[in-house]
Amino acid sequence: ALPASAQTGGTATIEITADDCRALVAHQPAPDVAYQPGVDVRGRPVVPADLPGGVSVDPPSTFIIPIEIDLVERFGVLPPGVGFEADALVGTVLYDDGRLFFNGQPLVDPAQAAIAEACRQLLR
Repeated sequence: ALPASAQTGGTATIEITADDCRALVAHQPAPDVAYQPGVDVRGRPVVPADLPGGVSVDPPSTFIIPIEIDLVERFGVLPPGVGFEADALVGTVLYDDGRLFFNGQPLVDPAQAAIAEACRQLLR
């Protein structure tokens, strides 16, 4: 049983089973189901599809997306085509290894995060 705070500030108890937790906690695939270069689904060796002279790029696990508003377009302070830019930075979204943040704040529901953490403890 996990405690849950009610809107009125009181405390209630809810029952969550291990099966419920398995549905709530992010799936972590077993190592044997992950992509393995050079082998097929049955583990037999295969010829790589890479052509000679190609470039290999490793995508970043962290990247930042700026959120901006074009003030000229939004508020019409200048006629179109004047050539003046007035972009205002509203904030940034950070993607960091599967987690999202807006201006440093995690983009998760705090109640869901608390339940998921309690489930992680239960499933250990």
